Parts: sequence; structure tokens; C-alpha cells
Amino acid sequence: MAFKVSRQRAKRTDLPGVVGPARVDPRTKTLTKRLKPGDVAVINHEDIDRVSAEALVACGPVAVVNAAKSITGRYPNLGPEILLEAGIPLIDGVGPQIMDELKEGQVVRVDGGQVMVGEALIAQGTLIDEAKVRTSMTEARAGLAVQLEAFAANTMEYMRKERDLLFDGVGVPDITTKLARRHALIVVRGYHYKEDLQALRHYIREYRPVLIGVDGGADALIEAGHTPDLIVGDMDSVSDATLRSGAEIVVHAYRDGRAPGLERVRDLGIEPVVFPATGTSEDVAMLLADDKGAELIVAVGTHATLVEFLDKGRAGMASTFLTRLRVGSKLVDAKGVSRLYRSRISTLSLVLLLAVGLLALFAALWSTPGGQALLQLVGARWDDFWSSILGTIT
Repeated sequence: MAFKVSRQRAKRTDLPGVVGPARVDPRTKTLTKRLKPGDVAVINHEDIDRVSAEALVACGPVAVVNAAKSITGRYPNLGPEILLEAGIPLIDGVGPQIMDELKEGQVVRVDGGQVMVGEALIAQGTLIDEAKVRTSMTEARAGLAVQLEAFAANTMEYMRKERDLLFDGVGVPDITTKLARRHALIVVRGYHYKEDLQALRHYIREYRPVLIGVDGGADALIEAGHTPDLIVGDMDSVSDATLRSGAEIVVHAYRDGRAPGLERVRDLGIEPVVFPATGTSEDVAMLLADDKGAELIVAVGTHATLVEFLDKGRAGMASTFLTRLRVGSKLVDAKGVSRLYRSRISTLSLVLLLAVGLLALFAALWSTPGGQALLQLVGARWDDFWSSILGTIT
């Protein structure tokens, strides 16, 4: 397999493989915040999902070293294929010890399935190639029925635990952000969120929806040139600067009251609203928007299919399925809005605007001697043209 991108970025060396400073983090989404072109990404990510792979590719590492299995066969995850298509070598299953033995910034050489520091072999795994990915994906698709059964069981369990919240809104906290009779745009840093935000720019300008960022989705809004009105989540992937942007903060807590992100927000001098719920943060955002009277909920980067739920890597993603059923009459995917949305300027309005512009131009020309002469010349030419047409007809 040819590493067309990685070879160009790799540090030149007489030894085989690619060389670069190691960036080590068990959480891929945390690692990508500091990963730069030419680095070697060292992660511990079972079943690399599509969003994580796209984030890694955007950072431009020379190689990705995974302590875990990049494809377990649980379901057909798309991450490894995306890395290979980008020309980034993926070394799989090197073992969790590398996370402790390898230091941040340490220069490593990756050759085949080997990870070297100087002459010392630090870890060894399997270099994933396209044939292995194809075989693993075929096997994983065959096992989807098992995942579907587990998903159904999780759905029933979530319904049992959260039926009061789902059906009656019991436990939804009060917030100051006004959502009644307005559109709500909920942004999750998920599939194609950048493209969807770009496609919705005219919609956002015209309808001015309440902008709700779910964790890193709030950063995505800032990057797209918008300011979030509401930030919802456990606050593990949103920047301090965005938390200080003036948006109202809703910290997603566990049902037992534990809220890992609460202390962080308070340390910034912000007193947030706390929303205890079993589901995911995007569920909390949707339920909040629905309960507070949003007229329409537009979702960017959220999860909609079984594979996307499994890609998230959480059994609790069944909650998102039920939440979508709960707010279904209001919920619209961003891609649907961008395809169906059209400017509300009618054809009649455009014709009137053109007529007013021509009238203004005529008045401006008539107010000057030169303009009057030009208009008279145009009139004479028009008379000649019209006379020739009449002569041809008769």
C-alpha cells in the first residue's frame, strides 16, 4: 500500500518508515486539538468511527498508532477506511502499554507494524491494509443483527427509566433563553457539520434561530462565524473561550446528580443550569428545545441511523432514537433544510426592484444635459429599430 500523503510529510531519514513526534492521548477528540501535520497520533480507540477519522485526517499526521483494535467486528465502522484513503498508515492493536511507555513529543519511527524510539522497539502491532479492511467490514455487516437486538433492549431500558421525562417533560429545568415560537438550530460536531453549517448560512441569516451548541458543537458555531445562544453538554470538549462567549450554559448531569463538567464551568465564574438525564447531551438539547416551545428544531451533525448510533460507541445511544420519536414532528435534519430552503424574495418583488432601479437610472440621466442627450439618442435608435420591424412585418 502506498502512503501517498504520509511519505511527503514524513521527516527524511535513511531508515525505513515514517518519523515524527508522538502525540499521545487515549481520547481521540482530545488529541486532535493539539495534533499537527507531521506528528504521529497515538490513540486507544476501539472501533475508530467516521467522525474521529475525519478529524485525524484534517490534522495531517504521518501515522496513526492505535493501542486498541481499530475494527472489532462489532459493526461496520468507517474510520479505518477513511484513514487509508487519505494515505495515512494505521498500526493496529499495539497494546495499552504504549500509552504509558511513550512520552508526549518523543520522536518515534513507524515502520510496518513496529513503533521504534531510536533503536528500541516500543510496541508492535498490525499494519492495516485495504484487503484487511474489506474483509473485516464484510464480517462486521454479518453481525449487525446482534447489535440491533442489543439496541432494542437498550431502547426499552431507557424508556423504562426516562418515560416521565420523555412523555411529560418531568425534570426539564428552567432556562432564560427564549425558545417559544422560534426555530432552534442544534449543532453537534458530527457527520459533515461544517458543510451543513455552510449550507445553512442563508437560513440562519433570515430566520435567526436560537443557536444551540452541544459541547464541541458550540466551538463549531464560533468557527463558522456565529455566536451560540445556549451551550448544552458535559463540557468535556468545548473550549473555555466559547464558554465565556455569553451563551447560557446547561450542564448535562448523570441521573444520580453527578456532573463532571459543573466544577469546570464554575471555575470560569459562570453559574450554569444543571439538567440530570440518562441519555446523551444531544438528547438533552432536543428535549430542552421541545419543552420550551421551539417551533422547529434543525439538527446539524446529529445521529440518525443505526450505524451512526453504533459509531458513537455508547449503548445509551438508544436514547437518541427515542428522543427523535418524541420531538419527531418538529425535528428536521440540516440537509433537508438546505435542500428545501429557498429565499423568500418572490419573483414579483424582484421585478418591482428592477423597475425601481431602472426608474432611478432614468431620473439620474434626465437630470443632466449629457444624460438627456444620451436618452434622446437611445430613443432615436429605438424608433429606427421599431420601424424596421414594422416594415418587415408589413
